Amino acid sequence: MASPALPPLQRLKAMLGLGGSEPLPVRLSNRRYQGMQQAPVSELGFDQPLLWVVVALVSWGLVMVYSASIALPDNPRFANYAQIHFVLRHGLAAAMGFLCALAVFQFPMRFWERMAPWLFALSLVLLVLVLIPPLGKGVNGARRWFSLGIINFQPSELAKLAVLLYASDYMVRKMEVKERFFRAVLPMAVAVGVVGMLLLAEPDMGAFMVIAVIAMGILFLGGVNARMFFVIAAILVFAFAAMVWLSPWRRERIFAYLDPFSEEHALGKGYQLSHALIAIGRGEIFGVGLGGSVEKLHWLPEAHTDFLLAVIGEEFGLVGMLIITAMFFWLTRRIMHIGRQAIALDQVFSGLVAQGVGLWIGFQAFINIGVNLGALPTKGLTLPLMSYGGSAILMNLVALSIVLRVDYENRQLMKGGRP
Repeated sequence: MASPALPPLQRLKAMLGLGGSEPLPVRLSNRRYQGMQQAPVSELGFDQPLLWVVVALVSWGLVMVYSASIALPDNPRFANYAQIHFVLRHGLAAAMGFLCALAVFQFPMRFWERMAPWLFALSLVLLVLVLIPPLGKGVNGARRWFSLGIINFQPSELAKLAVLLYASDYMVRKMEVKERFFRAVLPMAVAVGVVGMLLLAEPDMGAFMVIAVIAMGILFLGGVNARMFFVIAAILVFAFAAMVWLSPWRRERIFAYLDPFSEEHALGKGYQLSHALIAIGRGEIFGVGLGGSVEKLHWLPEAHTDFLLAVIGEEFGLVGMLIITAMFFWLTRRIMHIGRQAIALDQVFSGLVAQGVGLWIGFQAFINIGVNLGALPTKGLTLPLMSYGGSAILMNLVALSIVLRVDYENRQLMKGGRP
């Protein structure tokens, strides 16, 4: 255990097993940092394998969105849409995302540290405005989007990044008092609670879950007292359980998930999950081939969004699903490693931001995969970087661009330069 006499930053690094009392040049020569020195530094100065994994996931998602949505115009609800309507919009969102990511990469992390409170305030304003009927667009009883013509923007996606940056900046500012509940933890809990109330008013419980996990994860990684962390975690679990129990339609979803093929649920709340499981079952080991899915032909609702993985399972089989799971596992692990490097190099804000993005991508992918496999209750969370959704893929790419910037600055420091 770290000595209480150590400064807060050194205690944090000691908790992570990073040492940190020596000067930077000395630390880089220690054995625990050899992995950092040996990391390949390309001419571009950032982690190219990470970039190519992201490009591969986005490209595969583009193909699968086309495959899953090509038959939708046969449905009277989408009769006025062309067969390429959804893939064109998804491709446009991905292109905008890459352009925004390229622009975001140009800004140093100290810029994002200064902007964190302002972005958080902006996200709160947008979450309020989206609830006003003339401004917010309602779909299927939920009011979550601003209609911008060629793209619908979902402020909850911006809120994920804003809370991530704000929580990281907050932990850096509260490093001296991070073990005091009322001075460190309670204000952050109140901020997340305000965001949660606005999201539940939409309603968007899935986004609230992701934001709560991001904020809690950053508090934990920032070195908040373990007892306080587990108390807050228990309160959150109780709160989510209460929300499910007090909401009849959420409660029905839980019971349907437990037995989706029962006579009571198969044509009701369990319909979507039962057909997702049928699709995955049809795929067997190697799948029925690209474009060969039957369930996407108006049997499986939202096949191009929340249940895209079920179509992948049907067309590419167990092999395809294992490849995607492995790619998300590698991506999350690599992002967390970049964050750990940054903290070791005394860039605590950068490190917490990177690890927060890892929690965001990893947790959301875990939930989506679990839902598609029937291992978790049905929840409206898309598969990051792959599912149809303009603002989601745009904000995913922006967040990953910030991670690449953290890695770039890490490499600059390790080469003896300045970030």
